[in-house]
Amino acid sequence: MAHSSSASAPAHGHPIRRMMTSGRPALARAVPIAPAKTAKGEDELKLFALSFTAFFICIYTLIF
Repeated sequence: MAHSSSASAPAHGHPIRRMMTSGRPALARAVPIAPAKTAKGEDELKLFALSFTAFFICIYTLIF
């Protein structure tokens, strides 16, 4: 039973293979985008609010 599989086909026509030049993908040379800067206090406040809420949800589920 011989049938052709797409997994055995050569990949030279694949779009990602065409983007490759000299063994390195073209996207690897792109300049990375810096993450948005937020105030440190704002991140700590969000973390506190999240943990505070999670704590009381846990306590509520234990009591009721």
